[in-house]
Formats: sequence, C-alpha cells, structure tokens
Amino acid sequence: MRWILLLGLGVALYGGRGQMVLIGGGPKPEAAMTRFVQAAGGAEALILIVPTASELADTGEFYCNLFKELGCKQVVALDLAEVSDASDEENLALVARCGGIFFAGGDQRRITAALLNTPLLEELRRAFERGCAIGGTSAGTACMSRWMITGDGDFDRITAENVVVTEGLGLFPHAILDQHFVARQRQNRLIAAVLERPELLGIGIDEGTAVWLKEDLTLEVIGEGWVVVYDASDALAERQGLRWSALNLKVHIMVNGQQFHLPTRRPIL
Repeated sequence: MRWILLLGLGVALYGGRGQMVLIGGGPKPEAAMTRFVQAAGGAEALILIVPTASELADTGEFYCNLFKELGCKQVVALDLAEVSDASDEENLALVARCGGIFFAGGDQRRITAALLNTPLLEELRRAFERGCAIGGTSAGTACMSRWMITGDGDFDRITAENVVVTEGLGLFPHAILDQHFVARQRQNRLIAAVLERPELLGIGIDEGTAVWLKEDLTLEVIGEGWVVVYDASDALAERQGLRWSALNLKVHIMVNGQQFHLPTRRPIL
C-alpha cells in the first residue's frame, strides 16, 4: 500500500530509538510519568525540562520539583529565553548526556520558534536516536509532530484550508498529534488535517491520558481518558467547495492498556 510505504520511509528518515511518553494535557497520569522516568534510565538519569511553551516564570521550577518528587536526583530546566540559547555549548552538552527530555505545556509555537533550525534541535534528535526518552504534555505533545496544529482556525465544521498546520519538531513523524482531544471536542480539526495529509495518522490524546511510544513503534494508552486514531489512507475523500466528505475513514477509539502498531496502522488485539 502506497501510504504504508511512505510511512516506512518516514521511519527510516527520522529514525529514533528512544521511547516517548506524550500526555494530552490536564492531569498527568502517575503511571505515565513513572514510565517516562523508567524510559529515561531511572532515578539516577539526568532529566531535562523544556518550559519554553509556558509564559509562566516558575514552570521550569514546577517540573523540576515534580520529577524530584518522583525520585529523580538530577533535574535541570533548560533556559531558552534567547535565540542564542539554542546554540549555547552548555545546553548542547546537557542534551548530549541526558537520559530524558520533558516538554511543558503552553503554546507549541513558542517551542518551535525557539528550536527549529538550531544546533540544539539537532542535538536533541541525536539524543533521541541514541535512546534518550522524550516526554511532553499539551503543547509539549503537539510540537512533536512533523506537521503541527497551531490551534488557529474555525473548528465548528470540517472544511479544507481551515486548520493551520506548521512545521513541528519532527520527532514523531508518523502522525499529526492533537491534545486535550475529547475534553475540548477537537475532532473536527484533526479529521480535516488528516484528510489533507492522508499519509499521516491523526492521533488525538485526551486530558489525563498519554501515549507511550515503544522502540518497536507500538503505541500503548496510559490514563483515564481516550486516544482517538484517524486513518484516512484508504478513505474516499472529496471536497464540495470547502466542505470535506470522506467515505471509509477509519477511526480507532482506545483506552488504557490498548495498543496500536504505527507501521501497519493496526490495533494490537
């Protein structure tokens, strides 16, 4: 199948041997946070916090304290307030030796503005390829897509040329990710996004819920809400003006413990 081949190509291009734990916002499931710490190497591993998405000055301190409460002994918040910080040798050295990097919530555009086309992002990608764990919540999840939903648009309809999508960090190239998904009724925008880009899955992660991406590219749901997967690779999609129609659009609604294999686009039963 053509889209499966393209997906495989994306895996080859972007690589990545690390695990990812991405939360849809809201309450952070203890099991997800614990899984991230384990994937990062345990309590002794260096954990980096990227608070850049948030406008609150104490976000870095908040997450440092949160991970210390989980038993982590080395937690450092990266200061990316200036453009030059993404080229700072000390920051690059921290990323090169860390076991995990966690992205806070806020506005995902602040993350991409600070990191795209920088030495720090390249170092982060190398870290992920060597096995560094990547975590995030809310905006810190949305930014992981190769194509990132910004939050702009009119989402009370399913129309073309409506959902604003820009370049993301590209650490999760298999899909377009969306957050606060069921709680904020964001189905329309993600459906429209995948109809325009059917080579990508649409993965909507609810509040209080996470996806754990394993090394074999299997997703497992952790938490109390839902993860919704849209697959438009076989859909018969047409536009009437700006209105989308789509026949045979696949939808998977998943809850805690259920799994999905990204390369084959199939749930694991």
